[in-house]
Amino acid sequence: MVVSVHHLASDAGLEVLQAGGNAVDAAVATGFALAVVHPIAGNLGGGGFMLLRMHDGHATFIDFREQAPIAATANMYLDAKGDVRAPDDPGGSITGYRSIATPGSVAGLAYAEKKYGKLGLAKVMAPAIRLAAQGFVITEEEAGEMHDSDLARYADSKRIFQRDGDYYKAGDRFRQPELARTLERIAANPEDFYHGKLAAELAAEIQKGGGLITREDLAQYQVVERVPLVGRYHQYTVLSAPPPSSGGVVLLSALNMLDGYRLNTLGDRSTAWIHLITEAYRRAYMDRSDYLGDPDYNEIPVAALTSQKYADAWRSSITDRATPSAELKRPAGFLPPPPATAGKRTESPDTTHYSVVDTEGNAVSVTTTLNNAWGSDVTVGPLGFLLNDEMDDFAAKMGVPNMFGLIQGPANAIAPRKRPLSSMTPTIVTEGDKLRYVLGSPGGARIITTVANIFLSAAEGGLNIQQAVDAPRFHHQYLPDKLYLEPGFSAATQTELQSLGYTLAVSTRRWSNGECIAVDPATGELLGGQDHRSHFGKAAGY
Repeated sequence: MVVSVHHLASDAGLEVLQAGGNAVDAAVATGFALAVVHPIAGNLGGGGFMLLRMHDGHATFIDFREQAPIAATANMYLDAKGDVRAPDDPGGSITGYRSIATPGSVAGLAYAEKKYGKLGLAKVMAPAIRLAAQGFVITEEEAGEMHDSDLARYADSKRIFQRDGDYYKAGDRFRQPELARTLERIAANPEDFYHGKLAAELAAEIQKGGGLITREDLAQYQVVERVPLVGRYHQYTVLSAPPPSSGGVVLLSALNMLDGYRLNTLGDRSTAWIHLITEAYRRAYMDRSDYLGDPDYNEIPVAALTSQKYADAWRSSITDRATPSAELKRPAGFLPPPPATAGKRTESPDTTHYSVVDTEGNAVSVTTTLNNAWGSDVTVGPLGFLLNDEMDDFAAKMGVPNMFGLIQGPANAIAPRKRPLSSMTPTIVTEGDKLRYVLGSPGGARIITTVANIFLSAAEGGLNIQQAVDAPRFHHQYLPDKLYLEPGFSAATQTELQSLGYTLAVSTRRWSNGECIAVDPATGELLGGQDHRSHFGKAAGY
C-alpha cells in the first residue's frame, strides 16, 4: 500500500511495488512522482526525512534535510537597522534566491534506493519521468494553486506554472519537458546533481539571481543516516524522528506524559481527552523552544527530554484546569539550564508526507518539503524544478515573532552548513514485533500534534485509521497561549474548554494532511487513511 497526497504519486509507488519492488523502491518512486504532480510541496529542490523499519525489525532514519550555504551568516536577513527583512523582500528568508538552502532531496532518495532498494534508480524513476514528459490533467484545485502572485515575480516560474499569464484551467494537461530531462539525467547518474554538469548549471542559475549556493555547497552535501528515537506508549513501541527534527522528541515527550492516563476511558475528543492531551503538548513544546536544533552543532539533552521520569515530573503539574503557559515551571534536576536568549520562529505548513508498506511488512514513512508553498518561488528554468526557501526555518533574529509565534532558541541560529530545526515527524508504531501504524503529516508547527492526534485516536479513541485522519484536530504549542481548534468541535465542547481556562482560536479552515497506514492486528490487512482534507490524494494498495 502507498498513501500520498496525490493519486498519481500513489499509483507510481504502487506500480513499482507490483513490479517486484520493496517499500523503499516504492517510496523513492512516490517521492520523485510528487516532484512532478505536486510541485507546491513535492520536490527535487527541497529536503526531508525518511524513516524505515524493515520486516526483521531493523530501523533507520535517513536525514536529507537542507543545509545553510557555506557563505551564510547569523545576521544575513537583518536590514541596516538590525530588523528582520519584510516577508516580500527579495533579499529576505521567505522568497527569492537568498532564501535557498542546499537541497537534499535528490541525494536522500538516491541514497535510500542504492542502500535499501531492489530495482535501481532508473526503474523506480520511470513513472515520474513519464508523468513529466507526457503530462497529467490538472484539477480545479491544482489550477487554483498556480494562481500565486509570488510565482509571477520570477520569469521561469511564471512561464512554467502560469503559462506567462495564460493560467492553467481544470482539465488542461500540464507537461514539464525540462523537468523530464532533468529526471532522466538524475536517473542515469544522481551524482551529477551534486558533483557534475547538473550541479554546475544549478549553481550558476542560483548565483545569477543573487543566491549563495555554489558548486562547493552542492559537492559537500552529505546524507546523514541517524538512529531513530524509540519510545513506549502503553503496549506500543513508537519509532520517530531524531534531531534535527524536533518531531520525535516532542511526540515522545507528550506520549510519556500521557502514558500515565487511560485515555480510552474518556472518549475521543471529549473535553477531558482534549484537556489532558493539550497540557502534554504545552509542556513538550516549551522544551522544544529552549533545547532543540541541529545535533551536529548543539549538545541536545535528548535522553533527558524523552525520559519517563522527566515526563512523570511534568505530569505531576497537570491539574484539572488549564495551566497558563506563563506560569509553567520546568521540573528541576533533569536538564541543564536553557540558553538565555530565545527567538520566535515557525515552519511553513506547505510540506507533504507519504507512507508505504510492502508485502514483506517493510514500512517507510517520508516527510519532505520546500518549506513555504512553492518554496522560494524560484524555478531553475533550464532544469524545470522549484527551489526551497528553507533558510526561513532558522531563527533570523532572537526575540522576533513570526507567523505562528513558535519559539526557538540560539540552537537554531544560522550557521554555515547547518541544518534548520524541523517539526517533520515521520513515525512508525509497532505492537510487540508486529507493525501497527505508519504515520506522518505536513503542517509546519502543527505536524507533531497532528501525528499525535491521529495515533491517539486510532490507538486509544476507538477510531479506525480513516476516521482518525479525518477527525477535527486540536493544537497547542506553548506560545502563543492558545488552544487551536479545527472546525467540527461542538459549541458545548468549546464552552467547557473555556470554562477550564483555555483561550480558544477556532479556525475557519482545516490544517495538515495526514497520509497514514494501519495494519489490522488480527488479519494483517493494510488499512489506508488518506486525508479527505486533500481532494486528490489516494490510498493505493493490492
